[in-house]
Amino acid sequence: MTSESISGDLGLTKWPSETSTSQEIIKSMQSFGMSDYSVFTAMLIACGIIGIYFGFIKKFSGEDEYLVGGRNMKTFPISLSLIASFISGISLLGIPTEIYVHGTSFLFIGFALIFIGFVSSSIYLPVFYELKLTSTYEYLEKRFDKRIRLLGSIFFSIGIMIWLPIVIYVPALAYNQVTGVNIHIITPFVCIVCIFYTCVGGLKAVVWTDFIQSFIMFGSMLLIVIKGTVDVGGLSVVIQRNQESGRLEFPTMDWSPLARHSILAITVGGFVHYLQISAINQNMIQRYLSLPNLQSARRALWCFIVGLLTLICICGYSGLVIYAWYYECDPLTTKLARTRDQLLPLLVMNVLGEFPGLPGLFVAGVFSAALSSLSTGLNSMAAVVLEDFVKPFIKIPFTPKGADIFMKLTVVVLGTICVALVFVVEQAGTHVLQLSLSLDSITTGPSIGIFTMGMLLPWINGKGALVGGLAGLSFMGWFVFSVQAAIAEGKITFDTKPVTTEGCTYSFPQVENLLSSASPVTIIDDSSGEEPWALYRLSYLWHTLVGAIVTIGVGLIVTLITSQDVKKLDPMLIAPFMRKYLMSNKDVSEEFYQIKLAKSDGEKMASCANKEADKLLLETTLE
Repeated sequence: MTSESISGDLGLTKWPSETSTSQEIIKSMQSFGMSDYSVFTAMLIACGIIGIYFGFIKKFSGEDEYLVGGRNMKTFPISLSLIASFISGISLLGIPTEIYVHGTSFLFIGFALIFIGFVSSSIYLPVFYELKLTSTYEYLEKRFDKRIRLLGSIFFSIGIMIWLPIVIYVPALAYNQVTGVNIHIITPFVCIVCIFYTCVGGLKAVVWTDFIQSFIMFGSMLLIVIKGTVDVGGLSVVIQRNQESGRLEFPTMDWSPLARHSILAITVGGFVHYLQISAINQNMIQRYLSLPNLQSARRALWCFIVGLLTLICICGYSGLVIYAWYYECDPLTTKLARTRDQLLPLLVMNVLGEFPGLPGLFVAGVFSAALSSLSTGLNSMAAVVLEDFVKPFIKIPFTPKGADIFMKLTVVVLGTICVALVFVVEQAGTHVLQLSLSLDSITTGPSIGIFTMGMLLPWINGKGALVGGLAGLSFMGWFVFSVQAAIAEGKITFDTKPVTTEGCTYSFPQVENLLSSASPVTIIDDSSGEEPWALYRLSYLWHTLVGAIVTIGVGLIVTLITSQDVKKLDPMLIAPFMRKYLMSNKDVSEEFYQIKLAKSDGEKMASCANKEADKLLLETTLE
């Protein structure tokens, strides 16, 4: 193969000379023009206009309108909003990187997502919806007590503060690749811009900005993979090159929990992790509760699952396209991409760089995917701080103006902390997808454990849930940070697919090939010659399940030591298929029958019945 043909395969026809350096190519590719900046700015302005419309033109009529859209939103916009919130920029950049570095095994997570649809629609969603909750943590207070609600709020707060710096870091990576602007310059800008439209416009603004952003995400990703496939020579070339490199593969049948992507790790471990995100996460449940009835919520859930699977497949295929482009000249080794998660932005500049405005559209898509998640997270966190951490401990209540000022100051402080934590994320020794899943498990494991105990294990009491939740959080905090430290120090490495630089037509610093040494899921001995503990080498997909098992196990032990009167438990707090086992108490049984009868007579009667159920629960608790 000639030098010129190789250059064409790599998308580097602008630099056919071997005298070109990687740094010169990087500068040449950072050609973000006025049209790109205009597209990017237009996206931000559009989000702001939507916030202004719902905040100042179509004003809210109350708290219910602000938080859950008056519970009369439409199914299709909610479905797209769910997709936009779930995906964010982490998946848009992380999934292609995962496929390029480790192969296609991760894509089989789709089977776990399908199973999640069935479990969510039959167990978790009916309970939240029938109780007419606004916050998922209200359930914990009804099922257990106020202490567990506070514990759930703490889990949420910790999870948000771990997750948000990654959400900020991801779009900054893409922006840095195509413009050269330092990520620590762009991240404060992201925090300033993202707060506005969610604070002002409420849930309706979030949903409709997500609606627009989801089309941009789908459109930009489709544009990249279609144009990239055509330029590289067609679908057959993409498949052939990835097959020859071993990237087209199924998950291993290894039964060892140390295998990074075994069939068990993906279907069982991945199922538990994503179940927490999609079934009990406040950001997701809040959107389901904005729909008029449970049937609409279930339709939105399945539309969300289908759309999510489609976008994951597109992102996964884009990883195959990346390798097909750079199969003879790895951009990580040559430093065209300084981090793994800049691979997709690099492909965008190669594929779409000659078309004014299209790179700007892609960056706008990545940023917009993060904007809603970030702003919603900051404002939700501010509300949790005010309602759960401040109001219960002050003697003089806030005035409406005082509460508003406090929440805004909280958002500013939390946003500043998140920007500072970007430095920590930047130093992590793994790419953002795995890092996000692993760090999330610190709180997702104990959280799914507590909610599962509440809905599926009616004999567990508040003491068991409290001690179990604290034990799960403590254990997972120690465990996950120990694992991340071992990865950052190079004590643990993972199997990677081979790459080469033999076909490069430009010069670059001669450094060790980052991916060509395809080691097994192996351990690099430290100076003492000892291997890290086997528990540290557990696949990251098992982390959430480990946290849930610790939480539930400790909760069961504590409950056995204490006691729980199951007869006093409201059946509406338990998963529907479990309720028949709690009908031995005559009064509760009769009340449960009245609730079901009222539901059949209409929404208004159902609301009254729910209030009566709450009254009964309070009376039995006092007894």
